[in-house]
Amino acid sequence: MRALLEFVPNFSEGRDAAKVEALVAAMLGVPGAVKLDTEMDAAHHRSVVTLAGSPEAMAEAAFRGAAKAMELIDLRRHKGEHKRMGAMDVCPFVPLGSADMALAVRTAEQVGARIGAELGLPVFLYARAARRPERTVLGTFRNKEFEGLQSLVGADPLYAPDFGPALMHPSAGAVAVGARDFLIAYNVNLATEDVAVAKAIAKQVREKDGGFPAVQAMGFFLDDRKQAQVSMNLLDFRRTSIRTVFDAVAKLAAAAGVSVAESELVGLVPAAAIDAAMARHVLLRSFDRRKQVVEERLAAEGVR
Repeated sequence: MRALLEFVPNFSEGRDAAKVEALVAAMLGVPGAVKLDTEMDAAHHRSVVTLAGSPEAMAEAAFRGAAKAMELIDLRRHKGEHKRMGAMDVCPFVPLGSADMALAVRTAEQVGARIGAELGLPVFLYARAARRPERTVLGTFRNKEFEGLQSLVGADPLYAPDFGPALMHPSAGAVAVGARDFLIAYNVNLATEDVAVAKAIAKQVREKDGGFPAVQAMGFFLDDRKQAQVSMNLLDFRRTSIRTVFDAVAKLAAAAGVSVAESELVGLVPAAAIDAAMARHVLLRSFDRRKQVVEERLAAEGVR
């Protein structure tokens, strides 16, 4: 397979389908850009789009997506469960085919520089593209969110952007541009409305608090479902698998007198990360290899 990049922008819009469709259309206007998946989440007020194509096509799609998000999304009127700091909140590139991480990093740097210069957005490089060790973890700066960063960007050297003005955009905020390996966004929904249970479980399973390696986790309340959720990012599924975190969450929930209602994947996963038997074991709400496995989607779209 030729050198390809997967591009997985996260937008701070999860309730207005017309806006999300406009964002996707702007990016698909780039020749060679192929959409693999779109996920909208109203409770998190966030959408995750997965595209693939040549590095050049993905770089142009990222710029157009950031520009369209500036036009359509106003964070001053945005509130959801998920932390966010920008209209296009994160902009990660993942190597596919014969591409290597160095190519993904170069693309992230080029895109970040262009967004900063042409759109006037402050840009923070993160993950494998980070220029500061502390920015390899997105949460070290994104956790202040759009509101908290208003007084920090331009005043505190720890929050100096890598590109663009040292000033938060009044409505579009800032954007994190990075390069990384496959990340699996995976949620476990609990049969309780007690968000304190989800928050306690999240603390026990996430790496930074002594839990599983390469796991980020937070507890949320899903108002639309009246359920507490343990929302996780699995940064390396070979070190900590979907089944491992599910079993741990289920055990901790049971100890608190709570059962697991279901679990869900957000976006695509590599074929090696899950199969039908595991999907049944972890109570996935739905699982369709043709739609949710990245290799299957690439083949279906003729991306080689």
